[in-house]
Amino acid sequence: MLLVDPGLYIGTAADLNDSQSLADAAVTHILSVDSVDPGPLLPADGGAYSRKWVNVLDEATSDLLSHMDQCFMFIQEAVDKGRAALVHCQAGRSRSATIITAYLMKRYQLGFTEAYHRLRTVKQDVQVNRGFEEQLCLYEAMQCEVDTSSPVYKQYRLTKITEKYPELQHVPRELLFAVDPAHSASSDVSYRCRKCRRALFRGSSLLTHPAGEGEPAFGHKKYSNRTGDVRCTSYFIEPVQWMEQSLLGVMDGQLLCPKCSYKLGSFNWCGDQCSCGRWVSPAFQLHRNRVDEIRQLNVVQK
Repeated sequence: MLLVDPGLYIGTAADLNDSQSLADAAVTHILSVDSVDPGPLLPADGGAYSRKWVNVLDEATSDLLSHMDQCFMFIQEAVDKGRAALVHCQAGRSRSATIITAYLMKRYQLGFTEAYHRLRTVKQDVQVNRGFEEQLCLYEAMQCEVDTSSPVYKQYRLTKITEKYPELQHVPRELLFAVDPAHSASSDVSYRCRKCRRALFRGSSLLTHPAGEGEPAFGHKKYSNRTGDVRCTSYFIEPVQWMEQSLLGVMDGQLLCPKCSYKLGSFNWCGDQCSCGRWVSPAFQLHRNRVDEIRQLNVVQK
């Protein structure tokens, strides 16, 4: 068990058996980031501790990003009371290191690289896995705030769904589909089928991506009539309720208007290349020339 920051220790599952060290360090909060129930490892007076268990495997596909803000608040609760928190996993190298790095990033407004370096000066053997490193970089991109409405987070969530449900069966609807704008009122910008005017998605469902490199990104294609423009000719969005019958259990296919069957675009759970050259995964794209953007006008009464 090593002190990383005032009121914050990193350790292993074995440290839970050392009640004297926990008492000497004034540990009152135990955060277990592990796939094994930590309960049996706690001292006989384990009920005296505030406990939080994040049940995850040390795998690149596991999701820790969604837990980072809650873990920060749990640790900060101990620190604010002048006590200490122990964050542990089995070996104290990857999962616990990821959460502590996220804590340092948020508390001190550090980038991933600087926060991770600070931790490694205390515990040189920490080594977060590739997936957790990517999640920490996303956390930095979101200014250390897990914003579930952020396009960055939505794209991340879709990627995790495809990893968790590779056969695309039994995907919880509430995890996947945005509300159908045709069945709900909103002042948000809406996008409609150019042929029949049926509402398809709202501005909040747009998933933006950095511009690709244009023509060079298509060098693998033998024949190309591209002009070299780096433009996105499609909207990439999160799945909407009207797509459900087309998406579940199918890896790729067309997206048709649910009212008039006008071909709007396509989807591919493995990903697809935008016209700008950027690879987007998974990809749900509607061609811009098949959709109209509708904005509400604020009319001032005189």
